[in-house]
Order: sequence, then structure tokens, then C-alpha cells
Amino acid sequence: MYEIRKATSNDFNELTRIWLQASIKAHHFIPASYWESNTTKMQEIYLPMSEVYIAEDAINIYGFIALVEDTVAAIFVSPEHQAKGIGKQLISYAQEMRSRLELNVYQENKNSIKFYLASGFRIINEGLDTATNAKEYVMLWEKS
Repeated sequence: MYEIRKATSNDFNELTRIWLQASIKAHHFIPASYWESNTTKMQEIYLPMSEVYIAEDAINIYGFIALVEDTVAAIFVSPEHQAKGIGKQLISYAQEMRSRLELNVYQENKNSIKFYLASGFRIINEGLDTATNAKEYVMLWEKS
């Protein structure tokens, strides 16, 4: 188990690094240059406008979840620490705070879709991310 705490602006540089590495790994179907070109927006706009929680121990930050109201705007775990329960701990933390969560996920991101389905989300719609031209699903979780 990792400690989860609310992020501060002092964390945003490390969170942006995790986001970039994990985005490039998870989204091999989108050129890395797309993610690289959005690092400043991530650090200076998206993270500050979100409610961000990080998973850490005494030494490192391993991942984060960013919420905008009832939307999971981002959830990323450092690639070398994936599949160790960090993402599950973060999504469970968000599910304790909300009665419903919605998110968008690229249809080609099969691992994330499996993760969200296992976390109680269901696909409610599909669409197109106009920034990348990639098909995506809209997924919803509701407290039962």
C-alpha cells in the first residue's frame, strides 16, 4: 500500500514526467511528439485545474489521479511501477470520494479498458478524440 495525498504545485514537475512516460508507453498508436508537445499544458493548465491525488512512499511518487468534478481527467502510474496495484489504489480512492465517475479512454488502449472494466466501469458511449483522431470510449462507474 502506498500513501495517497493531495498533490501540490511542487509535485507537478514529477507528475508531468510520469504522465509523459506513461502516455508514450500506453498510447503507442499516437506519435510521441503529440505527448511531448503537450507537457507544458499538462504542467501549467491541466494539473492546476484538477483535484490531484498522488500515490507515494517516503522516497518516490509512483502515480496520480486527476479529477475534474466527477470526471477522471487522468490516471497514470510510472511505467516501471505498473501492475503493482497503484492504479487500483488510486481509482478506489476516487471511488470512495465520489458516487459516480466518468472517463474517456482510447479504444486501442486495451490494458486500460480491462483495468476500468475490472474497477466497475462500463462503456456507455463511443466517440473520437479530435486532437489525435483516435477512437475512444466513454466509461461510467456509479456507486451501487
